[in-house]
Amino acid sequence: MIPDTTIYQLHFKVASRCNLNCSYCYIYNKGDSTWKHRPAIMSDEVFEAALERMRAHSNRTRQKLLLVGFHGGEPCLVGARRFDAWCRRAREVLHDIEDLPICIQTNGTLIDEAWAEVFQRNKVNVGVSVDGPREVNDLLRVDHQGRGSYDEVARGLKVLRDAHIHFSLLCVIPLGADPLAVHRHFVTTLGCTEFTYLLPLFTHDTIAPIQKRYGPTPCADFLIPIFDEWWFNNTTDVMVGNFRNMIRIILGGRSQMETIGNTPPSYVFVQTDGEMEGMDTLRICKDGMAKMNLNVLDTGFEALLQADSMHRTAIFQGMPLPTGCRTCPERANCAGGFVPHRYSSSRGFDNPSVWCADLLKIFAHIRGRLGVTAEETSARRQMLEAGAMADSWRGGWEAAAS
Repeated sequence: MIPDTTIYQLHFKVASRCNLNCSYCYIYNKGDSTWKHRPAIMSDEVFEAALERMRAHSNRTRQKLLLVGFHGGEPCLVGARRFDAWCRRAREVLHDIEDLPICIQTNGTLIDEAWAEVFQRNKVNVGVSVDGPREVNDLLRVDHQGRGSYDEVARGLKVLRDAHIHFSLLCVIPLGADPLAVHRHFVTTLGCTEFTYLLPLFTHDTIAPIQKRYGPTPCADFLIPIFDEWWFNNTTDVMVGNFRNMIRIILGGRSQMETIGNTPPSYVFVQTDGEMEGMDTLRICKDGMAKMNLNVLDTGFEALLQADSMHRTAIFQGMPLPTGCRTCPERANCAGGFVPHRYSSSRGFDNPSVWCADLLKIFAHIRGRLGVTAEETSARRQMLEAGAMADSWRGGWEAAAS
């Protein structure tokens, strides 16, 4: 099958610096040093060049959907006025694309009324990173003086609530924390009804101390009590991205998240200096691994599409199933797990996820609640692929954007 090489997500890394210094940050604290050699803030020249490259790409593909994302570092360091201008410019240059959702992923500490006005005016989907109540969040999410960030994040979220701006939360699983205390804090105290729990970023070269400290399945042990709380008490009121996605997979659908299921994400990242990157989280594997040596200032996205590289495979085709996963009953569902979690210096990406035991335990628990076996999942997926239950992750994006 010829892979679809349409870019459906264009992510701007508009700031290569951050006002926080989270100890687990994959950009600054996992061994990669490429950020040190980039401008702190993206220039208008780079932003404009990336938009023009995207317009040329969309003119070829005639696509009707593109997600435009703003990331960092901390994207709010660019300032509300400049962000406003960039949002308006994106819609102007890419006016032929019918659905053009814009999102920002921020630590929330810089959000004020000016930012809220810009988010409202440009219909921006806001994602905020926070890891739980103050005593949990402030263990790891600190500023450069070691001070906790929770109070500033909570203040920023209040600004969003007061302005009636919908937001979602992104939580890196705080290993060892009380899962229900974290979950209930998000729902009750922070007033959020949409969030996702991320498995922490580790490779086979770095996971051993974590497993020694927290046991063989710390992520599953955190998520399963939350799943039951969500399942029995507020399934329709609260959307937990992980659980919704895993249920979708178990019922025969395709994954809508790149962190599980090996669905090609079809994205490209543009750094502050204009460099293109594929899967930017690969920087946890080895210094510089996310680099592709392509820049929007002197080449178009077709160079990425034509490159014979692991990045192209991961973005548009999905990585091959690891050897050790070929007899696993969840091989078509987990599909080896998130690509960076598979890495080891000795075998590259030919390993199951470092969170393999956790994923199997979570799948088993959710299957038990749904009453669906792995064999039934396989049969449902065959029906889907035959067209009887036609659906795809891209259809999910279209529904979300409408």
